[in-house]
Amino acid sequence: MKLPDWASEVVASYESGSAGCFVLHGNVSDRMLIEEPGRTPARASEGGEKDSAEPSAGDVRASLGSLHDFIEQVMVARFDVVLSYDLGFGLKVERGGEEFSKWPSLKETPDLPQEPLPAVRVMTHYLQYCRNLQAMGFAAPKVAILIKQAHLVCPSIPNLLNYELNALAALIRTWAEDDRLQSSGQAAFLISENLHGLHPLIAECARVSLVEVPLPSPEILEKTLRLMQAGCATALSEYTDKLEEVAQRLSGASLSSLESLLLRREYDKTPLRAANLVEMKQALVERDCEGLIEFVQSDRTLDNVIGLSGVKAWLRQDIALWQKGQLDALPMGYLFCGPVGTGKTYLAECLAGEAAVPVVTLQNFRDKWVGSTEANLEKIFALIKALGRCIVFIDEADQTLGQREAASGDSGVSSRVYSMMAQEMSDTRNRGKVIWVLASSRPDLIEVDLKRPGRIDVKIPLFPTLDAQEGFDLIRALLKRMKLDLGKESYAVLKGDIPELLTPGAAEALAVKVNRIQRTSELNVLESLQQCLENYRAPVAGHILREQMQIAADEATDRTLVPDQVRDILGLAES
Repeated sequence: MKLPDWASEVVASYESGSAGCFVLHGNVSDRMLIEEPGRTPARASEGGEKDSAEPSAGDVRASLGSLHDFIEQVMVARFDVVLSYDLGFGLKVERGGEEFSKWPSLKETPDLPQEPLPAVRVMTHYLQYCRNLQAMGFAAPKVAILIKQAHLVCPSIPNLLNYELNALAALIRTWAEDDRLQSSGQAAFLISENLHGLHPLIAECARVSLVEVPLPSPEILEKTLRLMQAGCATALSEYTDKLEEVAQRLSGASLSSLESLLLRREYDKTPLRAANLVEMKQALVERDCEGLIEFVQSDRTLDNVIGLSGVKAWLRQDIALWQKGQLDALPMGYLFCGPVGTGKTYLAECLAGEAAVPVVTLQNFRDKWVGSTEANLEKIFALIKALGRCIVFIDEADQTLGQREAASGDSGVSSRVYSMMAQEMSDTRNRGKVIWVLASSRPDLIEVDLKRPGRIDVKIPLFPTLDAQEGFDLIRALLKRMKLDLGKESYAVLKGDIPELLTPGAAEALAVKVNRIQRTSELNVLESLQQCLENYRAPVAGHILREQMQIAADEATDRTLVPDQVRDILGLAES
């Protein structure tokens, strides 16, 4: 029976003696696929009596349960006593009640405590009692302890004078630091949705093994689909022999959401269809992530980008490498920089459409509660890893990515966000799987470390139109999208009125205004545009536009990405 990678890591750490206390974090609230050795059917012997059922090699019985169920039934299946604690039910004996009742101290406190500190004290004393039995040469039971929702039982609260909480964390820490834990056949599991919400005495203890439970792999999804196939025959009727395809397409979804989807589809007698698998996946993932991320729907490609021939050629070469699997030649990320309105977000959407991969944007992951922002980022990063190939788009990156130095009044959240982002963006295991795309009109405000090679390898500046012809072509193309025809010959008439340094955002505003005049007057397209140009005022002051152009030019990765006309306008040296 093959264990998930995270479970195999726990087993290896425990059996090697390197750890006996584990914090399981990440996708811990999800359903788990529990596979146990099955048993052959009992058969009658010659005397007419049935032999007892025996395990059959290769026979595996599968079911869905909680992480708690998985630990109890698979990870600690051979332990004699299993104790659990959560805030709702208090201390419980999950297995081995008769053995636990032999503990002499239990007679003094027959009612198991409900409060965290008394409960942890009882568990600590029982572990010590079993170790003492073993030390005296008596048979001692193997004991496993499970603490559910450990981030609520022992939370990270910035109050050094909270003696009860600190005492609770110190007791749990002693479990990890006691070398006799593994040798005495004892193990402790703390289940926490995130690490940043857990008391630092535990989360930062070197003897505590931190194990991330990831979102299910396509392999686990496929096994779950096979498990549910009999009960959801109608929902999966179009994929009877193609469950692997469904699993691949739904990669990134949790087992809980998959189970809910199939059960509801089966109830409604509505089969899953290929046409809506992508939409369903996005809906499932967004729900699982509680609004922290959003998928960007992109039906555009780089063909929809007006101009920027050099930039488009560069990006298309990278996409070709991506599709060929030549991942070592791919950048870890891009930075699109330039003045306000130059189409940075639009270019990112077109890039995603060209690459035909999911695009994820980070939503309001910052929270006022201590540790919540970092916990939200943990959840986002786990999702990104599970999606497979995707683009992570961060708009206004100078505001989103945080700062190395903590801002006043934010309790250090900004610096911790910076640290987590920096670590995730530089993870070379993500090369070819995750491409980070940052957009900013003020890239100079992004920390230098976050935009260095190895995190952001390619920095692409975007500029306004550089002459009247470019401005005319931009306006004409935008009018054409609105089914308004402006002939090429109109350039001669409009040449002197085309604004200098026209951004795509400003040009689109002009096109919308022309469209409005067309619907409310008798003027033709040329006359409507002339009227708009006569009253045009630039949305951004010229000196600000040039300053932002200067910043973008300074950021450019390659000399060829800064046109000679920009150098002339800004008075840049050839070097």
